[in-house]
Amino acid sequence: MNRFLLGLTLSSHLFLIPCSLADEGKHVKLFNGKDLTGWHSDVPAADKDPKIQPSFIVRDGLLVSLGKPGGHLITDKVYQDYSLALQYRFAKNPGNCGVLVHASTPRELYGMFPKSIEVQMHHENAGDFWCIGENIVVPDMEKRRPRGKDQKFGGGPKDARRILNLTDGSENEVGEWNEMKIECRGNQLKVWVNGDLVNHGSHCTASKGQIALQAEGVEVEFKGLVLTELPPK
Repeated sequence: MNRFLLGLTLSSHLFLIPCSLADEGKHVKLFNGKDLTGWHSDVPAADKDPKIQPSFIVRDGLLVSLGKPGGHLITDKVYQDYSLALQYRFAKNPGNCGVLVHASTPRELYGMFPKSIEVQMHHENAGDFWCIGENIVVPDMEKRRPRGKDQKFGGGPKDARRILNLTDGSENEVGEWNEMKIECRGNQLKVWVNGDLVNHGSHCTASKGQIALQAEGVEVEFKGLVLTELPPK
């Protein structure tokens, strides 16, 4: 086996994963291609209208975030020390979405976002980190984590919560599939988009939690969603 790359076939597509992401471990399909078994949604607007249209559906074997009403689709289980390989695309229009890792307390921020670290999918900003009640450290903090006057680094509503990625040129055009790989191991978090390392943080204030997908304005399609368990680091 090549010491640097391992091929993993997901939905008839070949993913090239650095060996550090594919150390021996069980593969877990988070999405079965048929229904949302293993997930539950948290959509604040549904509190007042239980019959509101769903924000997340399965269509043609794809997991689809319809974008509205805003909310999250959250795994029932908690995960620690893993890599997650998935594909996503903005089906019609560019916009915002994200994968949240180490998710815990629901509606921690603005009555909407669970406590977590968000791996951003916002078009042309994929791989940014957003700190939501949790925190993480990256090199060049002052440059990559812009602060306003009197702001501190952190995950609170008034903190500097955004951490810029390493490259904005890794995404494909709207309508094309993107490959994202997220590695959570110990207190470190790494993200690749289409094979490019786009972010790497350490000293994360959480090391386990649920995984969540966002509904944040526009339709996004997902497939793959295969988790590989990793040995602790």
